[in-house]
Amino acid sequence: MASSSRLAPVLADLHLLTVLGQTRSYTQAARRLGVSKATVSLRVAELERAAGVPLVVRTTRSVALTAAGQQLVAETEPSFARIEHSFAAVRDLAATPRGVVRITAPVALGRQHIAPLMAPLLLRYPEIRVELDLTDRFVNLAHEGFDLAIRHTHAPPDTHVAWALCDTRSVLVASPDYLARRGTPRHPQDLSAHDCLLYLRPGTVQGWSFERLPARRGAQPVTVAVDGPFKANNSEVLREAVVAGLGVGLLPDFSARPAAGAQDLVPVLQGWRPQGFFGARLYAIRPWSPQVPRAVQCVVEHLRDGLARGFQAP
Repeated sequence: MASSSRLAPVLADLHLLTVLGQTRSYTQAARRLGVSKATVSLRVAELERAAGVPLVVRTTRSVALTAAGQQLVAETEPSFARIEHSFAAVRDLAATPRGVVRITAPVALGRQHIAPLMAPLLLRYPEIRVELDLTDRFVNLAHEGFDLAIRHTHAPPDTHVAWALCDTRSVLVASPDYLARRGTPRHPQDLSAHDCLLYLRPGTVQGWSFERLPARRGAQPVTVAVDGPFKANNSEVLREAVVAGLGVGLLPDFSARPAAGAQDLVPVLQGWRPQGFFGARLYAIRPWSPQVPRAVQCVVEHLRDGLARGFQAP
């Protein structure tokens, strides 16, 4: 039987292998573990020498585990997860919440509303450290090591823990200059003759759906095919295009507010409610676990309090 002194580094390297198996990336594994990419490569090589068999197959584009590597990860990953949860539970017995909380959020929402809440949070909880990653792509929380994702959605996934932060809505807006030049749409079908600025999202159809207000039971939404001269995967960029008079834009309310010094935007089709594009509520989402670290709970409560006033769109 291996002595404790010989087993300790092997256990550390086995944990590294489980992280590498989750992320499929030397770079992401290094980021998760707070070490260099070279260190990850070196420790994998040392583990392979100790095991006597290859554990990782590395190509120019990805990382995969060999059959032996997959067997090791499958048998050790649950134990490491239990150790992590147990240690987090003991650490949370401390009077002061502490630890690193990694958060991912959409760029516009993060810049305008999440980032301003960070200073009060960190002044209130000086032992908490926050890493805020702003991106408009949907990340794999577990594989990329995030504790929380801030997302607007209609229904969070059942496989995750979710806290509702505040209501949100989609708004259709245009600039006064554009409406003076092209006219004001009176019905959703009128949008087919207008320049519409579209949010780029993989797999979505270039169409907008609307429900007449007040909503009536059994009423069918009106869907119209739309197109225009500009598309972007960032609602802040789309808002600036709307302000510049390029067309009509469908934006989440947290991006529809004009920036300081910018002209106000004009609501379009106020008798209709956009459906099914941006979510109706803002959530903090995390991968399911039997216990939520106290630092994460404090961050969620702070965000909920800070966002409770909602967003004042045009």
